Parts: sequence; C-alpha cells; structure tokens
Amino acid sequence: MIKFVFLALLPFVLLLALTQEAKSQLPNGFVYVKDIIPHVEVDLRYCGHHNFIGKPIQGYLEPKTILTKKAAEALAKVEKELNKNNMGLKIFDAYRPQTAVNHFVHWAKDSKDTLGKQEFYPTEDKRFLFKKGYIASKSGHSRGSTVDLTIINIDSKQELDMGSGFDFLGEISAHAYTKINADQQKNRRLLKSTMEKHGFKAYSKEWWHYTLKDEPFKDKYFDFPVQ
Repeated sequence: MIKFVFLALLPFVLLLALTQEAKSQLPNGFVYVKDIIPHVEVDLRYCGHHNFIGKPIQGYLEPKTILTKKAAEALAKVEKELNKNNMGLKIFDAYRPQTAVNHFVHWAKDSKDTLGKQEFYPTEDKRFLFKKGYIASKSGHSRGSTVDLTIINIDSKQELDMGSGFDFLGEISAHAYTKINADQQKNRRLLKSTMEKHGFKAYSKEWWHYTLKDEPFKDKYFDFPVQ
C-alpha cells in the first residue's frame, strides 16, 4: 500500500521539484547576493509599498537580491572591510528587471498618481522627474551590476545618517550637495570611498547608487523577474 501511494505521488513530487528549480534558476553570470554575502542586511523596497510609487513594483515577485557574480563578489569585499569597524551594508535594490523600469515610466506619466510624494519627492514637480534624470526608460540596474545601498551599525542595525533617505528625489540626495551636517557628509564619503576602493563608481545624483566599473554586461538589459 505504501509503495502504491509513493508511486502515485512521485509525478507530483518531481513536478514540484522541477518547478522550484526553474524558479530559482538565474541567467549565467548572476547570483543571489545572500549566497555570496550571507549576513548582509536587505530591505528590498520595490517588493513592498515603502517606495516613491507607494506600491509593489511589477517584476518583483519575491524579496530576493540578485546581482552579477562579479558585482556580488566585489560587494563582499566592501562588506568585509566595513565589518572590521562594526559596520555593514544594507541593500535597498540590486538587479531590476526592465518590466519594473517600464512600471516607473508608466507611473511618471500619470501626474495624478502622487501617493509617495510627501515622503519621497515633496519639493519636486512630478512632471519634470524625467527631465531631471530621476526617471529614465533604461536603468543600469537592469544590467545586473548596479546596487542601491547604505551603511548600518552591525549591532543596532541602524542606518548611518546620510542626510536624506533612500530614493529621496531632490537635490539633497546628490553627492555634490553641501547643505548637510558634517557627520552626514562624513558618512557619505565613507560609503563612496569604500565602494570606489573595491571597483564601484558613484552616480552623482544619488548617494546610494553604485555601479561596478568593470561590469560584465555593459550593453545588455535583462528582464527576468526577481524571484
């Protein structure tokens, strides 16, 4: 009887296993960041409601952080260096499918949808977010070697004060902005210098945004889902 039940269930077990394998399969050259940096903190904002749109973003099916293997290995060196001083990284976004970028574009064209304005772009007119470079039809994130992140205290998990929050759309988020206090400037410099030391380059308008200089897919934009 037991043997009969096992044989009857076997096709379903195999199908489930194949489905799970297909779900977790990434394109060649990509990895889950947690497989490279097991203890890194993650707050994948676009998988939930706490972002400038105020809703989960299309293409983010599960809170999984994905990067190219090359970028993840470089990021592991950043984490290791920060750990020496009881600090670590917190990742807000990594690989971003083109589907998500398209969602941003569609949202930006709807001037009436301002759900996240108070927290994320209180001083900006949504109609000009494209012109100012906050929204674009293509994103380096879709190439798999760009990451949005900050520094935290390992014990408290508290983020270092960077003068503005992640994804705040405004002048205060730019590296060149000087009207923040000395500690905030120091924290931004620490993140920037450590990331640059290990092969990343900063984006001038966003203190949290870094791209691996020697990225493996410089001209290729991916659209597989985050799962």
